[in-house]
Amino acid sequence: MNTAGPGDVPTAMGAHQGLELTPFRGLRYDADRVGSLAAVTSPPYDVVVRPDGLLHLESADPHNIVRLILPQAGTSAARTEQAAKTLRSWLSEGILTPDAEPGLYIYEQRDDALVQRGVIGALRLSEPADGVVLPHEDVMPHVIADRASLMRATSANLEPLLLTYRGNGSTTGTAAVVERTAARPPLLHTTTDDGFEHRLWAVTDPADLAEIQTDLAGHQALIADGHHRWATYLRLRAEHPSPSAWDYGLVLLVDTARYPLRVRPIHRLLHRFPPATALAALTDQFRVRHLQVPLTEALTALAGAAAEGNAFLLAGDGSFHLVDRPSPDLLARTVPPEHPEAWRTLDATVLHATLLAHVWGIPEDSPEHVAYIHDTAATVEKAERDGGTAVLLHPVREEVVRELALQGVTMPRKSTSFGPKPASGLVLRTLEV
Repeated sequence: MNTAGPGDVPTAMGAHQGLELTPFRGLRYDADRVGSLAAVTSPPYDVVVRPDGLLHLESADPHNIVRLILPQAGTSAARTEQAAKTLRSWLSEGILTPDAEPGLYIYEQRDDALVQRGVIGALRLSEPADGVVLPHEDVMPHVIADRASLMRATSANLEPLLLTYRGNGSTTGTAAVVERTAARPPLLHTTTDDGFEHRLWAVTDPADLAEIQTDLAGHQALIADGHHRWATYLRLRAEHPSPSAWDYGLVLLVDTARYPLRVRPIHRLLHRFPPATALAALTDQFRVRHLQVPLTEALTALAGAAAEGNAFLLAGDGSFHLVDRPSPDLLARTVPPEHPEAWRTLDATVLHATLLAHVWGIPEDSPEHVAYIHDTAATVEKAERDGGTAVLLHPVREEVVRELALQGVTMPRKSTSFGPKPASGLVLRTLEV
């Protein structure tokens, strides 16, 4: 089925100074063919807690997007083929249908404390050296391979990345189009289980599109969420002759001068590595304090310790253990000295270079040994249930992330969680032409 619009196959690659956001024909659920729009959405693939969260989403609606972004089967090949088959079926049945004409999409997320608006479109891909899209985290090759297989099989961008840029605070350009579009009735409006309202509008007027594109051409972006998918976009672009739809990838661009994001940590779950073993290895190398308090109070203690230096909260045995004040000699031996001080002093750096690699001897890139979980309570619960150790971190300030990214320095993988993240399932992009 050909669902590509004129913006899906742009002109040949060339030198570009800033962001180039292109209209596309969005694939969206037919609200009359599913139980509810909320029931077919999902958090991004790497935020879904497995297995409990995955099972909940699969049971919410037989057409939940999780069946595309996290297909379940015995092998990698079987999973990707299943996703491709499912997508073909949903297209032929009219579960997913293409919009009539190419456009950009204004997307709003709202809860009691926050309103976030941004623009979804197909962004021309660029290398980090170009300075147009700045990554700030390292990536894991096996995750890129998995996402690449899925995108090849489906020929689709199934969920947008979250990118941020800094506008100039004016109410012209992109900001003007976003605000006046958000004053109109939306294409869709739904509320998900987490309490967030989601609204989506299409921008198809040539003057509005030109206003956005002219404005964004003067900006660079920071990858807030989706480093593995961005790396996957780049890998797949290299596999296809240009010009093609693979020269572009689906993103949500948010102006953080108008809509600041929340920055939260991503925690670690160490499989088959109980807290007693983890704590025993810390003798004389860190200060350890045992806390018999609720999670909220333990996190407050972590925040206080993190304000003074590197600090971590270990859990999994029914209590919490505040770990801080690492030995300076230990850090000098284990933290690579060639990076800037802002990188060397990151909690994630000390966790990966000192604790995982040196003190505990745990391979950070092995899913059998380490899981990366966004939800704090879920990390603790899984550690207590499975006999592992939860390592809870305090969030990094956005200014530190941006400072390192501008220097071309990437943080350890899964160092930050920017949000709110776009819900998966509201708009997809096909690459078939």
